[in-house]
Parts: sequence; C-alpha cells; structure tokens
Amino acid sequence: MISKTYTCSLLGIDAILVEVEVDLSPGLPAFATVGLPDNIVRESKDRVKTALQNSGYPFPAERITVNLAPAHLKKEGAGFDLPIAAGILAAMGMIKPGKSEEVILVGELSLDGRIKPVTGSLPMAIQARNSGYRKMLLPASNAPEASVTEELSIYPVNHLSEVVSFLNGQSDLQPLRLAPGEIWNFEMLNEMDFEEVKGQEHTKRGLEVAAAGGHNVLMIGPPGAGKTMLAQRLPGILPLLSFEEALETSKIFSVAGLLHNQPLMVQRPFRSPHHTISDAGLIGGGHIPRPGEVSLAHNGVLFLDEFPEFRRNILDLLRQPLEDGQVTIARAAMSLTYPARFMLVAAMNPCPCGYSGDSNRPCTCSPNLVQRYRGRISGPILDRIDLHIEVPAVRYKDLQSTQPVENSATIRERVIQARKLQLDRFAKESIYSNSLMKPRHIKKYCHLDGEGQKLLEHAIEQLGLSARAYHRILKVARTIADLAGEGAIAPHHLLEAVQYRSLDRRLF
Repeated sequence: MISKTYTCSLLGIDAILVEVEVDLSPGLPAFATVGLPDNIVRESKDRVKTALQNSGYPFPAERITVNLAPAHLKKEGAGFDLPIAAGILAAMGMIKPGKSEEVILVGELSLDGRIKPVTGSLPMAIQARNSGYRKMLLPASNAPEASVTEELSIYPVNHLSEVVSFLNGQSDLQPLRLAPGEIWNFEMLNEMDFEEVKGQEHTKRGLEVAAAGGHNVLMIGPPGAGKTMLAQRLPGILPLLSFEEALETSKIFSVAGLLHNQPLMVQRPFRSPHHTISDAGLIGGGHIPRPGEVSLAHNGVLFLDEFPEFRRNILDLLRQPLEDGQVTIARAAMSLTYPARFMLVAAMNPCPCGYSGDSNRPCTCSPNLVQRYRGRISGPILDRIDLHIEVPAVRYKDLQSTQPVENSATIRERVIQARKLQLDRFAKESIYSNSLMKPRHIKKYCHLDGEGQKLLEHAIEQLGLSARAYHRILKVARTIADLAGEGAIAPHHLLEAVQYRSLDRRLF
C-alpha cells in the first residue's frame, strides 16, 4: 500500500514543498530512502522505527520504500522523521486514508516518540501557506516563529501520539494564536542606550550621521576609548524594522536556528565576529550552504573590532555584500544567494601599540610599523567606508560629569526624519539611502554653490585628500544637510564631512 505525506525542506532562506511517498510491499524486511537524502535523512529509519515501537505502534515486517520528491533536489535535516513515521502508519491503515495529505508535517523524532525542534520553521510555514495548505503540525518550540504566517493554522505537538490522534480526528488540539502585541513586541528592543556613554560627543555625532545615511564607519582610537561600547548602541538609533524587514531577517535567523522561541525579530541585528573567523563563518558555506555573519547582520550592523587583525582575504570577501547587498555561495550541487545588506562598523587602534598621537602615553611603534599596520586594510574595502571617526581617550571630567546625556530615542527621531527625506528623494530610483548614491545621483542631488565648490577644492588640495574622498565627502555632506532638514548643501555641512576623512589625509 502507498501513502503520502507532505513536508518542507530548506533551500537557502526559502523552503520547497516535498512529497513523502511510503510504500509497503511483501519481501524481506528492509528500509530504503530515495530522492537524494543526506546522511541525516538516511539515518531517520532507525529513529522512526524505534520511536514507533516505543510509542506503542507496530513496525511493519515488510519492505519499506520512502521516496522524497522532487528527487533532483538534495534533502537534508531531521525534520523528515515525522512525515516518514506518519506515512508508515498511514500505509498500515492506522491513520485514516487521505488525512495525512491534508497537513504539512515537520519534526525530528526522539527514540521515545517525543518531537524535537528543527531549524527553518518560518520559511517552511511561508512555503506551506503559498502552496495552499491551511494546517501545519510543528514541534511546540518552533510554533511561535511559524505563527506569524497568516492564513495558516499552526498546531504545536510534543509527541508522535498527538499527531496520530489529530489526524484520526480523536484530538481537540488547538492551533497556536498569538496576539499582535506578542508577535510585534517592541519591549524586546535593545536596552543599550547612548545616554550611558559619557563624553565622546564627536563620535556620537559621527555615528548619528552614519545611521541617517546608511554609511559604513571606521572608528580609530586607543584601547579603552569606548569604540565597542559605541558600536553596540548604534542599532538603537537606526529606524525600527518594518514588518517586511523583520520577516526577512527572521527567516535568516530561523534557518540558522537562532530565533530562540521568539515569534519575530523586532530589533536590528548586531553581529560582532572575532577576527579569527573563517571564510565560511563570515560569508556562509558548508556542504549544504548556511548563512554566515554577513547574512545574520542583514538589516542591521556588522561590527568588526580590531579591523586590521582580520586576514586580508577575509576582508576582501566583504566586497560583494557591501556592493550588492547579497552574497552568493556556489557549490557543485547548488548555488544559493543569501541577503546581506548591512551597515559595516569597524574599529581599530591608530597603531599596533594603540597610543599613536596620545598625549599621555608614548607610542612605541616606528613609522614603518604604523604604515604596515594600517596598510592591512585593502584599498577596495576602504573605498566602501564613508566615515573615518577618530575616537580619543575619555577624559576624567567627562566620566565624572553629571550633566544629562541625550538618549538613543531622541537621536533616532532625527535619524528617522532624515531617512524619510531620502526615501522621498529616491522614490523613483533603485536606492533608498545616501550611502548608495552613484556618481549620477551625486551630480543630481549634491549640487554645490560657488562658495561650496571653492571650499571643497581648497580642502582637497590643502589637506592632501585622495580622489576617493571627493564622492564620499559629498555623500556625507548630503546626509548632514538632511539631518538639518535643509535642501541645499551649505559650507558648514562640507566642513563637517571633510573631518570624517582622516585616513585619507594622514596616510592613504
């Protein structure tokens, strides 16, 4: 007898519908799984057999053939355990005919029949809905993230016996219903606030400009100046995630198994990988490609501390995501594209010892050593960083100050207003922020009057700014003008933008 069940399998951050066919035929007992299963799926036969027997169900002493269609796509993960077990029971007549075909089943089985969580429940639920299904049975801990999908009832299950009872109409299992406030819970927002940072007003202003225009940032300062502390608070001044952004970000975290029972990502991600990270860890990869840190930072911030300590080939891998907002991982069997649109925030010391230019501590580095240290950052990567912010050591009087400090919510309101101006400006363009402007956009939207042109020419000639700094200064000046709510770029906007190109005039 042949039975059918349906499940989903991950393909990048999306999912595909998989038909699970189970055939029981006379012959010596055997269990064969076909349809390009990976090792985990092949091993499901042992988990399924033991789970059925320990749950009180018989295991057929016949030849069992399981086919996973479409057969040309690789199937991976332990989520096939539950549909295979339900298929065997349906083929034995222990589940009413046709009932197993009406729902989507996903779950890993333990040896005693308990149903364990799987990764990627959210994209699977979206695919189930798009395929016309209205019911989906999931492990209880995966149900909250899948419940954000409209028009699909999510039934949380904990044991194989619950699934059999539900499919036979013997259970009053209820779908999980989350109130809108539970799904879109802004109370989960990052508690780190700029009001906790004493001093560093210049750096805060630079990060505000970066947030307003979506610009990449490089902070240069001695150890202990607060670079990491400031970077951690940057997501708190970025505009709140829209529902579409939250859904896309949540899909990535769901595939990576990092949602941790929360229904939806409501705060912008902040990722801070160590400088010893591998290529696959940063960009993504593996035999079945999985998202890396650049994708986990999608719609958020990727913070690279000790920037020159990252291997040069690792930093060069950032060029595609910084340019295209996505990363493509090619393998012999498949090629997957993950979204990777993020703000890059990097931090570095001014020299190997960290105290170059410090008036209180002498620098022990030779000029050649400093040159080599800063030269570890390749030109193409530096080309994609709009702001260089110098972060001095915090003074004692700033640490002891009792003056009120502006909080993140106040700064975020200014950032949101500046972003609205940019969205209106680029409504007919294929970009959404000043950082993405091409030369033709700069020519159209960054017009300078006579005084501004003279000022910029003087700055480039007298300060020795590089050619790459020209467009960067205009982009940043446009953002500074937007923060001020002004339509034209004024000379004082240019002057502020010029000071954010310190590496151009000092070294490169």
